[in-house]
Amino acid sequence: MVESDELIRSVGVNIQEKASLIWSVADTLRGPYKPHEYGLVILPMTVIKRFHDCLLPTHDAVQEAAKKYQNFAVKDGFLREASGYPFYNTSRFTFETLKADPENIEENFKDYLNGFSDNVQDILARMKFADQVERLSDPDAPLLYQVIKDFCSPKADMSPDKIKAVDMGYIFENLIQRFSESYDEDAGAHFTSRDIVYLMTDLLIAADPRVFDGDHIVKTVYDQTMGTSQMLGCTEERLRQLDADARVTCFGQEFNPFTFGIAKASALIRGEDDQNMQFGDTLSADKFGGFRFDYCISNPPFGDPWNPQAQAVEKEHKSAGGGRFPVKKLPAKGDGQMLFTLNGLSKLKDGGVMAIVQDASPLYKGKPESGEDCVRRYILENDWLDAIVQLPTDSFYNTGIATYIWLLSKGKPDERKDKVLLVDASRCFEKRRKGIGDKKNDITKVCRDLIVKAYGAYTDGVFSDTASNGSEIVCETRVMETVEFGFNRVTVETPLYDEDGKPVLKKGKPVADKAKEDTEDIPLNQDIDAYIEREVKPFNPDAWVDPKKTKVGYTIPFTRVFYKYRELEPADDIAKRILEHEKELEASLEALFGEGR
Repeated sequence: MVESDELIRSVGVNIQEKASLIWSVADTLRGPYKPHEYGLVILPMTVIKRFHDCLLPTHDAVQEAAKKYQNFAVKDGFLREASGYPFYNTSRFTFETLKADPENIEENFKDYLNGFSDNVQDILARMKFADQVERLSDPDAPLLYQVIKDFCSPKADMSPDKIKAVDMGYIFENLIQRFSESYDEDAGAHFTSRDIVYLMTDLLIAADPRVFDGDHIVKTVYDQTMGTSQMLGCTEERLRQLDADARVTCFGQEFNPFTFGIAKASALIRGEDDQNMQFGDTLSADKFGGFRFDYCISNPPFGDPWNPQAQAVEKEHKSAGGGRFPVKKLPAKGDGQMLFTLNGLSKLKDGGVMAIVQDASPLYKGKPESGEDCVRRYILENDWLDAIVQLPTDSFYNTGIATYIWLLSKGKPDERKDKVLLVDASRCFEKRRKGIGDKKNDITKVCRDLIVKAYGAYTDGVFSDTASNGSEIVCETRVMETVEFGFNRVTVETPLYDEDGKPVLKKGKPVADKAKEDTEDIPLNQDIDAYIEREVKPFNPDAWVDPKKTKVGYTIPFTRVFYKYRELEPADDIAKRILEHEKELEASLEALFGEGR
Protein backbone atom coordinates (compact mmCIF):
# COMPACT_ATOMS: atom_id res chain seq x y z
CA MET A 1 0.00 0.00 0.00
CA VAL A 2 3.03 2.30 0.10
CA GLU A 3 2.54 2.45 -3.65
CA SER A 4 -0.83 4.19 -3.37
CA ASP A 5 0.53 7.65 -2.42
CA GLU A 6 3.03 7.48 -5.26
CA LEU A 7 0.19 6.69 -7.65
CA ILE A 8 -1.87 9.58 -6.29
CA ARG A 9 1.03 12.00 -6.80
CA SER A 10 2.05 10.68 -10.20
CA VAL A 11 -1.39 10.61 -11.75
CA GLY A 12 -1.49 14.40 -11.97
CA VAL A 13 1.77 14.49 -13.90
CA ASN A 14 0.63 11.76 -16.29
CA ILE A 15 -2.72 13.42 -16.90
CA GLN A 16 -1.43 16.93 -17.49
CA GLU A 17 1.61 16.08 -19.61
CA LYS A 18 0.08 13.41 -21.83
CA ALA A 19 -3.32 15.10 -22.22
CA SER A 20 -1.67 18.44 -23.06
CA LEU A 21 0.49 16.73 -25.65
CA ILE A 22 -2.47 14.98 -27.26
CA TRP A 23 -4.54 18.13 -27.15
CA SER A 24 -1.77 19.98 -28.98
CA VAL A 25 -2.95 18.08 -32.07
CA ALA A 26 -5.67 20.71 -32.03
CA ASP A 27 -3.13 23.05 -33.62
CA THR A 28 -3.33 20.89 -36.73
CA LEU A 29 -7.12 21.04 -36.74
CA ARG A 30 -7.41 24.78 -36.19
CA GLY A 31 -9.24 26.46 -39.07
CA PRO A 32 -11.18 23.66 -40.76
CA TYR A 33 -12.42 22.57 -37.32
CA LYS A 34 -14.06 24.79 -34.73
CA PRO A 35 -12.74 24.46 -31.13
CA HIS A 36 -15.81 22.56 -29.97
CA GLU A 37 -15.20 20.00 -32.74
CA TYR A 38 -11.61 19.11 -31.82
CA GLY A 39 -12.72 16.23 -29.60
CA LEU A 40 -14.46 14.54 -32.54
CA VAL A 41 -11.00 13.78 -33.89
CA ILE A 42 -8.77 13.76 -30.83
CA LEU A 43 -10.80 11.37 -28.66
CA PRO A 44 -11.18 8.54 -31.22
CA MET A 45 -7.59 9.02 -32.43
CA THR A 46 -6.38 8.66 -28.83
CA VAL A 47 -8.40 5.44 -28.50
CA ILE A 48 -7.00 4.13 -31.79
CA LYS A 49 -3.42 4.99 -30.83
CA ARG A 50 -3.87 3.31 -27.44
CA PHE A 51 -5.08 0.15 -29.22
CA HIS A 52 -2.22 0.43 -31.69
CA ASP A 53 0.46 0.71 -29.03
CA CYS A 54 -0.99 -2.22 -27.07
CA LEU A 55 -1.02 -4.41 -30.19
CA LEU A 56 2.33 -3.33 -31.64
CA PRO A 57 4.47 -6.02 -29.88
CA THR A 58 2.28 -8.80 -31.36
CA HIS A 59 1.72 -7.18 -34.77
CA ASP A 60 3.82 -9.74 -36.67
CA ALA A 61 2.26 -12.68 -34.81
CA VAL A 62 -1.23 -11.50 -35.78
CA GLN A 63 -0.14 -11.12 -39.40
CA GLU A 64 1.12 -14.70 -39.41
CA ALA A 65 -2.06 -15.98 -37.73
CA ALA A 66 -4.27 -14.10 -40.19
CA LYS A 67 -2.44 -15.71 -43.10
CA LYS A 68 -2.40 -19.17 -41.51
CA TYR A 69 -6.11 -19.22 -40.71
CA GLN A 70 -7.41 -17.13 -43.61
CA ASN A 71 -9.54 -19.97 -44.96
CA PHE A 72 -11.10 -20.82 -41.60
CA ALA A 73 -14.78 -19.91 -41.21
CA VAL A 74 -14.19 -18.99 -37.58
CA LYS A 75 -10.76 -17.59 -36.84
CA ASP A 76 -11.52 -14.92 -34.23
CA GLY A 77 -10.18 -17.00 -31.34
CA PHE A 78 -6.85 -17.66 -33.08
CA LEU A 79 -6.35 -13.97 -33.80
CA ARG A 80 -7.15 -12.98 -30.19
CA GLU A 81 -4.69 -15.56 -28.96
CA ALA A 82 -2.02 -14.17 -31.28
CA SER A 83 -2.62 -10.57 -30.21
CA GLY A 84 -2.70 -11.35 -26.50
CA TYR A 85 -5.88 -9.25 -26.13
CA PRO A 86 -9.60 -9.81 -26.69
CA PHE A 87 -9.21 -7.64 -29.82
CA TYR A 88 -6.81 -7.49 -32.75
CA ASN A 89 -5.93 -5.73 -36.00
CA THR A 90 -5.11 -7.76 -39.14
CA SER A 91 -3.98 -4.78 -41.26
CA ARG A 92 -0.36 -4.82 -42.42
CA PHE A 93 -0.06 -1.14 -41.51
CA THR A 94 1.25 0.47 -38.33
CA PHE A 95 1.36 4.18 -37.56
CA GLU A 96 5.00 4.28 -38.70
CA THR A 97 4.26 2.65 -42.05
CA LEU A 98 1.25 4.90 -42.50
CA LYS A 99 3.49 7.90 -41.93
CA ALA A 100 5.95 6.59 -44.52
CA ASP A 101 3.41 6.85 -47.36
CA PRO A 102 1.76 10.31 -47.33
CA GLU A 103 0.49 9.97 -50.89
CA ASN A 104 -1.83 7.08 -50.01
CA ILE A 105 -2.66 8.04 -46.45
CA GLU A 106 -6.46 7.93 -46.77
CA GLU A 107 -6.61 4.53 -48.46
CA ASN A 108 -4.01 3.04 -46.13
CA PHE A 109 -5.58 4.44 -42.97
CA LYS A 110 -8.99 3.08 -43.94
CA ASP A 111 -7.35 -0.30 -44.48
CA TYR A 112 -5.83 -0.04 -41.02
CA LEU A 113 -9.18 0.81 -39.40
CA ASN A 114 -10.95 -2.00 -41.25
CA GLY A 115 -8.39 -4.42 -39.86
CA PHE A 116 -9.71 -4.05 -36.30
CA SER A 117 -11.87 -6.75 -34.75
CA ASP A 118 -15.63 -6.17 -34.56
CA ASN A 119 -15.60 -5.02 -30.93
CA VAL A 120 -13.25 -2.16 -31.82
CA GLN A 121 -15.27 -1.39 -34.95
CA ASP A 122 -18.30 -0.94 -32.68
CA ILE A 123 -16.44 1.64 -30.59
CA LEU A 124 -15.38 3.65 -33.65
CA ALA A 125 -18.88 3.43 -35.12
CA ARG A 126 -20.43 4.88 -31.94
CA MET A 127 -17.96 7.74 -32.18
CA LYS A 128 -18.89 8.15 -35.89
CA PHE A 129 -15.21 8.35 -36.71
CA ALA A 130 -15.69 7.39 -40.36
CA ASP A 131 -17.28 10.81 -40.90
CA GLN A 132 -14.17 12.48 -39.51
CA VAL A 133 -11.82 10.43 -41.72
CA GLU A 134 -13.69 11.70 -44.75
CA ARG A 135 -13.55 15.24 -43.45
CA LEU A 136 -9.84 15.01 -42.63
CA SER A 137 -9.21 13.73 -46.17
CA ASP A 138 -10.92 16.68 -47.89
CA PRO A 139 -8.57 17.62 -50.78
CA ASP A 140 -9.16 21.31 -50.09
CA ALA A 141 -7.93 20.97 -46.51
CA PRO A 142 -6.08 17.64 -46.14
CA LEU A 143 -5.31 17.10 -42.45
CA LEU A 144 -5.26 13.30 -42.04
CA TYR A 145 -1.56 12.79 -42.69
CA GLN A 146 -0.49 15.51 -40.24
CA VAL A 147 -2.80 14.16 -37.52
CA ILE A 148 -1.33 10.67 -37.89
CA LYS A 149 2.16 12.13 -37.92
CA ASP A 150 1.41 14.05 -34.70
CA PHE A 151 0.36 10.80 -33.04
CA CYS A 152 3.61 9.15 -34.15
CA SER A 153 5.61 11.42 -31.83
CA PRO A 154 7.61 9.50 -29.19
CA LYS A 155 5.87 11.65 -26.60
CA ALA A 156 2.56 10.19 -27.79
CA ASP A 157 3.63 6.67 -26.83
CA MET A 158 0.62 5.10 -25.11
CA SER A 159 1.91 1.58 -24.64
CA PRO A 160 0.81 -0.19 -21.43
CA ASP A 161 4.33 -0.21 -20.01
CA LYS A 162 4.39 3.59 -20.25
CA ILE A 163 0.85 4.39 -19.09
CA LYS A 164 -1.12 2.28 -16.62
CA ALA A 165 -4.72 1.46 -17.50
CA VAL A 166 -6.11 3.69 -14.75
CA ASP A 167 -3.89 6.61 -15.74
CA MET A 168 -5.06 6.19 -19.33
CA GLY A 169 -8.60 6.48 -18.01
CA TYR A 170 -7.74 9.75 -16.32
CA ILE A 171 -6.14 11.04 -19.52
CA PHE A 172 -9.36 10.27 -21.38
CA GLU A 173 -11.32 12.04 -18.62
CA ASN A 174 -9.12 15.10 -18.93
CA LEU A 175 -9.56 15.22 -22.70
CA ILE A 176 -13.33 14.89 -22.38
CA GLN A 177 -13.36 17.69 -19.84
CA ARG A 178 -11.39 19.95 -22.21
CA PHE A 179 -13.71 18.98 -25.07
CA SER A 180 -16.76 19.91 -23.00
CA GLU A 181 -15.27 23.21 -21.84
CA SER A 182 -14.31 24.16 -25.40
CA TYR A 183 -17.97 23.69 -26.31
CA ASP A 184 -19.05 26.04 -23.51
CA GLU A 185 -21.03 23.29 -21.84
CA ASP A 186 -20.89 21.84 -18.35
CA ALA A 187 -18.18 19.20 -18.20
CA GLY A 188 -20.79 17.03 -16.50
CA ALA A 189 -19.52 14.43 -14.09
CA HIS A 190 -17.31 15.56 -11.24
CA PHE A 191 -14.31 13.44 -12.13
CA THR A 192 -13.39 11.24 -9.22
CA SER A 193 -9.69 11.25 -8.45
CA ARG A 194 -7.74 8.17 -7.47
CA ASP A 195 -7.39 9.15 -3.80
CA ILE A 196 -11.16 9.41 -3.34
CA VAL A 197 -11.80 6.13 -5.16
CA TYR A 198 -9.22 4.45 -2.90
CA LEU A 199 -11.05 5.84 0.14
CA MET A 200 -14.40 4.65 -1.21
CA THR A 201 -12.95 1.20 -1.90
CA ASP A 202 -11.38 0.96 1.56
CA LEU A 203 -14.70 1.95 3.13
CA LEU A 204 -16.50 -0.69 1.06
CA ILE A 205 -14.04 -3.29 2.29
CA ALA A 206 -14.27 -2.10 5.90
CA ALA A 207 -18.08 -2.28 5.70
CA ASP A 208 -18.01 -5.82 4.27
CA PRO A 209 -17.42 -8.49 6.94
CA ARG A 210 -17.20 -11.12 4.20
CA VAL A 211 -14.57 -9.47 2.02
CA PHE A 212 -11.96 -12.14 2.65
CA ASP A 213 -14.31 -15.14 2.66
CA GLY A 214 -12.30 -17.92 1.06
CA ASP A 215 -8.65 -17.75 0.10
CA HIS A 216 -8.89 -14.60 -2.01
CA ILE A 217 -11.06 -11.58 -2.69
CA VAL A 218 -13.78 -12.43 -5.23
CA LYS A 219 -16.05 -9.48 -5.95
CA THR A 220 -18.35 -8.04 -8.60
CA VAL A 221 -18.32 -4.25 -8.83
CA TYR A 222 -20.92 -2.06 -10.56
CA ASP A 223 -20.75 1.61 -11.55
CA GLN A 224 -24.09 2.96 -12.77
CA THR A 225 -22.57 6.19 -14.13
CA MET A 226 -19.19 4.86 -15.21
CA GLY A 227 -18.05 7.58 -17.60
CA THR A 228 -14.82 6.23 -19.08
CA SER A 229 -14.77 3.47 -16.39
CA GLN A 230 -11.72 4.87 -14.60
CA MET A 231 -13.55 4.50 -11.28
CA LEU A 232 -14.05 0.78 -11.88
CA GLY A 233 -10.47 0.41 -13.03
CA CYS A 234 -9.20 2.22 -9.96
CA THR A 235 -11.34 0.04 -7.67
CA GLU A 236 -10.00 -3.11 -9.27
CA GLU A 237 -6.44 -1.80 -8.94
CA ARG A 238 -7.03 -1.06 -5.25
CA LEU A 239 -8.46 -4.51 -4.52
CA ARG A 240 -5.48 -6.11 -6.25
CA GLN A 241 -3.16 -4.08 -4.05
CA LEU A 242 -4.88 -5.71 -1.09
CA ASP A 243 -4.79 -9.16 -2.72
CA ALA A 244 -2.62 -9.72 -5.78
CA ASP A 245 -4.75 -12.72 -6.77
CA ALA A 246 -8.10 -11.01 -6.29
CA ARG A 247 -10.80 -11.86 -8.84
CA VAL A 248 -12.62 -8.63 -9.57
CA THR A 249 -15.29 -8.47 -12.27
CA CYS A 250 -16.41 -4.98 -13.27
CA PHE A 251 -19.75 -3.92 -14.76
CA GLY A 252 -20.86 -0.46 -15.81
CA GLN A 253 -23.36 1.56 -17.81
CA GLU A 254 -22.83 4.85 -19.63
CA PHE A 255 -25.05 6.90 -21.95
CA ASN A 256 -22.50 9.18 -23.66
CA PRO A 257 -21.25 7.43 -26.83
CA PHE A 258 -17.73 8.88 -26.56
CA THR A 259 -17.17 8.03 -22.92
CA PHE A 260 -18.83 4.64 -23.41
CA GLY A 261 -16.49 3.92 -26.32
CA ILE A 262 -13.52 4.74 -24.12
CA ALA A 263 -14.89 2.56 -21.30
CA LYS A 264 -15.30 -0.36 -23.68
CA ALA A 265 -11.81 0.24 -25.04
CA SER A 266 -10.39 0.26 -21.50
CA ALA A 267 -12.15 -3.02 -20.72
CA LEU A 268 -10.72 -4.64 -23.84
CA ILE A 269 -7.22 -3.44 -23.06
CA ARG A 270 -7.51 -4.79 -19.50
CA GLY A 271 -8.51 -8.14 -21.00
CA GLU A 272 -12.04 -8.03 -19.57
CA ASP A 273 -15.37 -8.97 -21.12
CA ASP A 274 -16.46 -5.82 -22.91
CA GLN A 275 -20.08 -7.04 -22.71
CA ASN A 276 -19.96 -6.01 -19.05
CA MET A 277 -19.81 -2.41 -20.30
CA GLN A 278 -23.30 -1.46 -21.49
CA PHE A 279 -24.49 1.59 -23.41
CA GLY A 280 -27.66 3.43 -22.43
CA ASP A 281 -29.23 5.77 -19.92
CA THR A 282 -29.21 4.07 -16.50
CA LEU A 283 -32.42 5.70 -15.27
CA SER A 284 -34.56 5.12 -18.36
CA ALA A 285 -32.90 2.08 -20.01
CA ASP A 286 -31.42 -0.17 -17.33
CA LYS A 287 -29.16 -2.77 -18.97
CA PHE A 288 -28.59 -4.79 -15.80
CA GLY A 289 -32.12 -5.80 -14.86
CA GLY A 290 -31.99 -8.82 -12.59
CA PHE A 291 -28.26 -8.41 -11.90
CA ARG A 292 -26.99 -8.18 -8.32
CA PHE A 293 -23.50 -7.11 -7.30
CA ASP A 294 -21.26 -7.24 -4.25
CA TYR A 295 -20.27 -3.60 -4.52
CA CYS A 296 -21.74 -0.51 -6.13
CA ILE A 297 -19.41 2.46 -6.43
CA SER A 298 -20.40 5.63 -8.26
CA ASN A 299 -20.30 9.38 -8.51
CA PRO A 300 -23.55 10.40 -10.24
CA PRO A 301 -24.02 13.96 -11.49
CA PHE A 302 -25.21 16.54 -8.96
CA GLY A 303 -28.18 18.73 -9.81
CA ASP A 304 -28.83 17.27 -13.27
CA PRO A 305 -32.57 17.26 -14.09
CA TRP A 306 -34.17 13.94 -15.03
CA ASN A 307 -36.93 15.34 -17.23
CA PRO A 308 -35.67 13.41 -20.30
CA GLN A 309 -35.98 10.13 -18.35
CA ALA A 310 -39.25 11.04 -16.61
CA GLN A 311 -41.62 9.01 -18.78
CA ALA A 312 -39.68 5.76 -18.33
CA VAL A 313 -38.92 6.35 -14.64
CA GLU A 314 -42.52 7.22 -13.79
CA LYS A 315 -43.79 4.18 -15.68
CA GLU A 316 -41.47 1.89 -13.72
CA HIS A 317 -42.38 3.65 -10.48
CA LYS A 318 -46.08 2.96 -11.09
CA SER A 319 -45.44 -0.71 -11.87
CA ALA A 320 -46.02 -3.45 -9.28
CA GLY A 321 -43.57 -2.88 -6.45
CA GLY A 322 -42.16 0.27 -8.05
CA GLY A 323 -39.26 -1.54 -9.76
CA ARG A 324 -35.99 0.16 -8.90
CA PHE A 325 -37.87 3.12 -7.41
CA PRO A 326 -40.10 1.61 -4.68
CA VAL A 327 -40.87 4.84 -2.84
CA LYS A 328 -44.20 6.58 -2.27
CA LYS A 329 -43.17 9.65 -4.26
CA LEU A 330 -40.31 10.41 -6.67
CA PRO A 331 -37.85 13.29 -6.11
CA ALA A 332 -38.37 16.59 -7.92
CA LYS A 333 -37.25 16.51 -11.54
CA GLY A 334 -34.59 19.15 -10.97
CA ASP A 335 -32.06 16.69 -9.52
CA GLY A 336 -31.74 12.98 -10.26
CA GLN A 337 -28.95 11.99 -7.87
CA MET A 338 -31.32 10.34 -5.36
CA LEU A 339 -32.76 8.19 -8.16
CA PHE A 340 -29.24 6.85 -8.71
CA THR A 341 -29.09 5.98 -5.01
CA LEU A 342 -32.28 3.94 -5.40
CA ASN A 343 -30.98 2.25 -8.55
CA GLY A 344 -27.72 1.33 -6.80
CA LEU A 345 -29.58 -0.14 -3.83
CA SER A 346 -31.71 -2.25 -6.18
CA LYS A 347 -28.53 -3.74 -7.64
CA LEU A 348 -26.97 -4.86 -4.33
CA LYS A 349 -26.87 -8.47 -3.26
CA ASP A 350 -27.98 -9.34 0.25
CA GLY A 351 -24.90 -8.29 2.21
CA GLY A 352 -23.79 -5.96 -0.59
CA VAL A 353 -22.31 -2.52 0.04
CA MET A 354 -22.56 0.76 -1.89
CA ALA A 355 -20.38 3.85 -1.74
CA ILE A 356 -21.86 6.81 -3.60
CA VAL A 357 -20.73 10.44 -3.76
CA GLN A 358 -23.40 13.10 -3.31
CA ASP A 359 -23.59 16.78 -2.60
CA ALA A 360 -25.27 18.17 0.54
CA SER A 361 -28.84 18.32 -0.80
CA PRO A 362 -29.83 14.66 -0.17
CA LEU A 363 -29.14 15.26 3.53
CA TYR A 364 -31.99 17.71 3.97
CA LYS A 365 -33.73 18.71 0.74
CA GLY A 366 -37.50 18.40 0.57
CA LYS A 367 -40.41 18.81 2.97
CA PRO A 368 -41.85 15.85 4.91
CA GLU A 369 -43.41 13.33 2.51
CA SER A 370 -41.83 15.02 -0.52
CA GLY A 371 -40.01 12.79 -3.01
CA GLU A 372 -36.60 13.48 -1.50
CA ASP A 373 -37.93 12.84 1.99
CA CYS A 374 -39.52 9.57 0.83
CA VAL A 375 -36.13 8.35 -0.41
CA ARG A 376 -34.46 9.21 2.90
CA ARG A 377 -37.27 7.49 4.80
CA TYR A 378 -37.01 4.39 2.58
CA ILE A 379 -33.27 4.12 3.21
CA LEU A 380 -33.39 4.84 6.94
CA GLU A 381 -36.42 2.72 7.80
CA ASN A 382 -34.86 -0.23 5.97
CA ASP A 383 -31.72 0.39 8.05
CA TRP A 384 -29.43 0.46 5.00
CA LEU A 385 -27.53 3.66 5.81
CA ASP A 386 -24.30 2.68 7.55
CA ALA A 387 -22.26 5.89 7.48
CA ILE A 388 -21.85 9.28 5.83
CA VAL A 389 -18.38 10.77 5.42
CA GLN A 390 -17.96 14.46 4.70
CA LEU A 391 -14.97 14.97 2.39
CA PRO A 392 -12.68 18.01 2.35
CA THR A 393 -13.70 20.74 -0.07
CA ASP A 394 -11.61 21.15 -3.24
CA SER A 395 -11.26 17.37 -3.60
CA PHE A 396 -12.57 17.09 -7.18
CA TYR A 397 -11.12 18.31 -10.45
CA ASN A 398 -14.01 20.58 -11.39
CA THR A 399 -15.92 21.42 -8.22
CA GLY A 400 -14.92 22.79 -4.85
CA ILE A 401 -18.26 22.21 -3.09
CA ALA A 402 -18.82 20.12 0.02
CA THR A 403 -19.32 16.46 -0.90
CA TYR A 404 -20.23 13.34 1.03
CA ILE A 405 -19.69 9.62 0.65
CA TRP A 406 -22.83 7.70 1.62
CA LEU A 407 -21.98 4.17 2.68
CA LEU A 408 -25.03 1.91 2.40
CA SER A 409 -25.07 -1.74 3.41
CA LYS A 410 -27.56 -4.57 3.04
CA GLY A 411 -25.66 -6.56 5.63
CA LYS A 412 -25.02 -4.31 8.63
CA PRO A 413 -23.69 -6.27 11.64
CA ASP A 414 -26.05 -6.61 14.62
CA GLU A 415 -24.14 -4.10 16.74
CA ARG A 416 -24.84 -1.41 14.13
CA LYS A 417 -28.53 -2.09 13.69
CA ASP A 418 -30.61 1.10 13.70
CA LYS A 419 -27.46 3.23 13.94
CA VAL A 420 -25.68 5.58 11.54
CA LEU A 421 -22.13 6.89 11.88
CA LEU A 422 -21.46 10.48 10.79
CA VAL A 423 -17.81 11.20 9.99
CA ASP A 424 -16.56 14.76 9.59
CA ALA A 425 -13.37 14.29 7.55
CA SER A 426 -13.39 17.85 6.18
CA ARG A 427 -10.05 18.51 7.93
CA CYS A 428 -8.42 15.25 6.84
CA PHE A 429 -6.33 16.10 3.76
CA GLU A 430 -2.94 17.21 2.48
CA LYS A 431 -2.57 20.26 0.25
CA ARG A 432 -1.30 19.54 -3.25
CA ARG A 433 1.81 21.42 -4.30
CA LYS A 434 0.05 22.19 -7.55
CA GLY A 435 -3.69 21.91 -8.01
CA ILE A 436 -5.40 20.23 -10.94
CA GLY A 437 -8.36 22.40 -11.78
CA ASP A 438 -10.38 22.76 -8.57
CA LYS A 439 -8.61 19.85 -6.92
CA LYS A 440 -6.25 21.35 -4.37
CA ASN A 441 -6.44 18.66 -1.66
CA ASP A 442 -5.44 15.00 -1.59
CA ILE A 443 -6.66 12.28 0.74
CA THR A 444 -3.29 10.57 1.10
CA LYS A 445 -2.68 7.20 2.72
CA VAL A 446 -2.30 8.61 6.23
CA CYS A 447 -5.56 10.54 5.77
CA ARG A 448 -7.34 7.56 4.29
CA ASP A 449 -6.15 5.29 7.08
CA LEU A 450 -7.39 7.77 9.70
CA ILE A 451 -10.83 8.00 8.10
CA VAL A 452 -11.12 4.21 7.84
CA LYS A 453 -9.94 3.87 11.45
CA ALA A 454 -12.59 6.37 12.57
CA TYR A 455 -15.23 4.48 10.62
CA GLY A 456 -14.09 1.11 11.99
CA ALA A 457 -14.28 2.34 15.60
CA TYR A 458 -17.95 3.23 15.06
CA THR A 459 -18.15 5.37 18.16
CA ASP A 460 -18.25 9.03 19.18
CA GLY A 461 -14.75 10.41 19.07
CA VAL A 462 -12.03 12.63 17.69
CA PHE A 463 -9.24 10.94 15.74
CA SER A 464 -6.06 12.77 14.76
CA ASP A 465 -2.69 12.12 13.15
CA THR A 466 0.12 14.00 11.44
CA ALA A 467 0.31 14.22 7.66
CA SER A 468 3.57 13.82 5.76
CA ASN A 469 3.82 17.60 5.44
CA GLY A 470 3.63 17.98 9.22
CA SER A 471 0.08 19.32 9.36
CA GLU A 472 -2.46 17.89 11.78
CA ILE A 473 -5.31 15.91 10.26
CA VAL A 474 -8.52 15.36 12.21
CA CYS A 475 -11.65 13.21 11.94
CA GLU A 476 -14.60 13.63 14.24
CA THR A 477 -17.34 11.00 14.54
CA ARG A 478 -20.82 10.75 16.01
CA VAL A 479 -22.98 7.65 16.27
CA MET A 480 -26.66 8.49 15.78
CA GLU A 481 -29.74 6.38 16.38
CA THR A 482 -31.66 6.17 13.12
CA VAL A 483 -34.80 7.39 14.89
CA GLU A 484 -32.98 10.65 15.72
CA PHE A 485 -33.23 11.67 12.05
CA GLY A 486 -37.01 11.38 12.05
CA PHE A 487 -39.59 13.89 13.23
CA ASN A 488 -43.31 14.57 13.26
CA ARG A 489 -44.15 17.89 11.65
CA VAL A 490 -47.28 18.87 13.53
CA THR A 491 -49.60 21.76 12.77
CA VAL A 492 -50.28 23.94 15.82
CA GLU A 493 -53.56 25.87 15.68
CA THR A 494 -54.45 29.01 17.65
CA PRO A 495 -58.12 29.98 18.20
CA LEU A 496 -59.72 32.89 16.43
CA TYR A 497 -60.79 35.34 19.15
CA ASP A 498 -63.81 37.60 19.09
CA GLU A 499 -63.92 41.26 20.16
CA ASP A 500 -64.20 40.21 23.79
CA GLY A 501 -61.09 38.13 23.58
CA LYS A 502 -62.96 34.84 23.70
CA PRO A 503 -62.39 31.93 21.28
CA VAL A 504 -64.85 31.78 18.38
CA LEU A 505 -66.68 28.43 18.46
CA LYS A 506 -68.32 26.43 15.70
CA LYS A 507 -70.36 23.37 16.73
CA GLY A 508 -68.81 23.66 20.14
CA LYS A 509 -65.21 23.62 18.84
CA PRO A 510 -62.80 26.57 18.54
CA VAL A 511 -62.27 27.99 15.07
CA ALA A 512 -58.59 28.11 14.02
CA ASP A 513 -57.04 31.47 13.15
CA LYS A 514 -55.39 30.66 9.80
CA ALA A 515 -53.09 33.67 10.12
CA LYS A 516 -51.57 32.19 13.27
CA GLU A 517 -51.20 28.58 12.09
CA ASP A 518 -47.72 27.30 12.88
CA THR A 519 -45.74 24.05 12.70
CA GLU A 520 -43.43 22.27 15.11
CA ASP A 521 -40.92 19.53 14.26
CA ILE A 522 -41.04 17.03 17.11
CA PRO A 523 -38.47 14.20 17.20
CA LEU A 524 -40.00 10.76 16.59
CA ASN A 525 -38.70 9.53 19.93
CA GLN A 526 -40.65 12.21 21.81
CA ASP A 527 -44.34 12.16 22.76
CA ILE A 528 -46.24 14.81 20.80
CA ASP A 529 -48.67 15.76 23.60
CA ALA A 530 -45.89 16.02 26.18
CA TYR A 531 -43.84 18.20 23.79
CA ILE A 532 -46.77 20.58 23.18
CA GLU A 533 -47.45 20.87 26.92
CA ARG A 534 -43.80 21.65 27.60
CA GLU A 535 -42.80 23.80 24.62
CA VAL A 536 -46.00 25.44 23.31
CA LYS A 537 -48.68 25.69 26.01
CA PRO A 538 -46.69 27.99 28.33
CA PHE A 539 -46.71 30.62 25.55
CA ASN A 540 -50.03 29.77 23.89
CA PRO A 541 -52.35 28.11 26.43
CA ASP A 542 -55.28 27.65 24.03
CA ALA A 543 -53.21 26.07 21.23
CA TRP A 544 -53.94 22.57 19.94
CA VAL A 545 -52.56 20.13 17.38
CA ASP A 546 -54.55 19.12 14.28
CA PRO A 547 -53.60 15.40 13.99
CA LYS A 548 -54.90 15.16 10.42
CA LYS A 549 -52.13 17.49 9.24
CA THR A 550 -49.24 15.67 10.98
CA LYS A 551 -46.52 14.42 8.61
CA VAL A 552 -43.46 12.26 9.27
CA GLY A 553 -40.18 13.53 7.86
CA TYR A 554 -36.50 12.66 7.92
CA THR A 555 -33.47 14.91 7.66
CA ILE A 556 -29.79 14.37 8.39
CA PRO A 557 -28.54 17.55 10.11
CA PHE A 558 -24.86 16.85 9.46
CA THR A 559 -23.63 20.41 10.03
CA ARG A 560 -25.67 20.86 13.18
CA VAL A 561 -24.33 17.63 14.70
CA PHE A 562 -20.75 18.88 14.46
CA TYR A 563 -21.45 22.55 15.15
CA LYS A 564 -19.35 24.04 17.94
CA TYR A 565 -20.32 27.33 19.51
CA ARG A 566 -17.48 29.81 19.61
CA GLU A 567 -17.85 32.55 22.18
CA LEU A 568 -17.54 36.03 20.73
CA GLU A 569 -14.56 38.13 21.68
CA PRO A 570 -15.47 40.67 24.43
CA ALA A 571 -16.36 44.12 23.09
CA ASP A 572 -13.66 45.80 25.21
CA ASP A 573 -10.98 43.58 23.65
CA ILE A 574 -12.24 44.38 20.14
CA ALA A 575 -12.21 48.13 20.89
CA LYS A 576 -8.70 47.87 22.33
CA ARG A 577 -7.43 46.09 19.22
CA ILE A 578 -9.01 48.71 16.95
CA LEU A 579 -7.32 51.53 18.88
CA GLU A 580 -3.97 49.79 18.59
CA HIS A 581 -4.43 49.47 14.81
CA GLU A 582 -5.35 53.16 14.59
CA LYS A 583 -2.18 54.13 16.48
CA GLU A 584 -0.06 51.99 14.15
CA LEU A 585 -1.74 53.54 11.12
CA GLU A 586 -1.24 57.05 12.51
CA ALA A 587 2.45 56.38 13.12
CA SER A 588 2.88 55.06 9.58
CA LEU A 589 1.19 58.11 8.08
CA GLU A 590 3.38 60.47 10.10
CA ALA A 591 6.50 58.63 9.00
CA LEU A 592 5.37 58.91 5.41
CA PHE A 593 4.08 62.51 5.30
CA GLY A 594 5.56 64.11 8.41
CA GLU A 595 3.81 65.56 11.43
CA GLY A 596 2.53 68.55 9.50
CA ARG A 597 0.39 66.49 7.14
